[in-house]
Amino acid sequence: MSRHQSDAHSPKPFHPASVGERKITGRMVLLGLVAFFGVVFGINGLLIQKAVSTFGGVETDSAYQAGQAFERELARAKAQEGRRWQVDAKVTPAGDGNTVLDIVARNAGAPIPAGMDTTVTLERPIDRRLDRPVAVSEISPGHFQGSAAIAAGQWDLVIEISQGGERQFRSKNRIMLR
Repeated sequence: MSRHQSDAHSPKPFHPASVGERKITGRMVLLGLVAFFGVVFGINGLLIQKAVSTFGGVETDSAYQAGQAFERELARAKAQEGRRWQVDAKVTPAGDGNTVLDIVARNAGAPIPAGMDTTVTLERPIDRRLDRPVAVSEISPGHFQGSAAIAAGQWDLVIEISQGGERQFRSKNRIMLR
């Protein structure tokens, strides 16, 4: 067999240049960059929208006013400490899906005077929009009860007792509802 005949029947070696090679053009680079940054900006926009729509607010509306009120709050806290009231709150889930609050306030072992105004608020630590006031009524002197439909989770129980428009007692305690 001649050398010429054997070359005619043997396969030709593979050359990548022979298979429709794609060249990178300026247009392809531009489209790739536009697509990349379009995805980045789109995802950032979505994340910003979600963050802003789920932001519940800040702890105080005005830091300046809160600073001005600090001295008054300090004086109220000292006066409250001088009264030596003991206020116990019991939070119990009811069978109907509500949460029952039972509050007993005592002054040196005796019930506080009748007719005190009591407000109770369950505040969500992570979102002020979920704060819920709880209507309570005086059962007997120093004994208050109320109930509300409250979701499970962490809450701040805020109890304020006033007489004649002047706050006598305030407490804020973190509780866990299940």
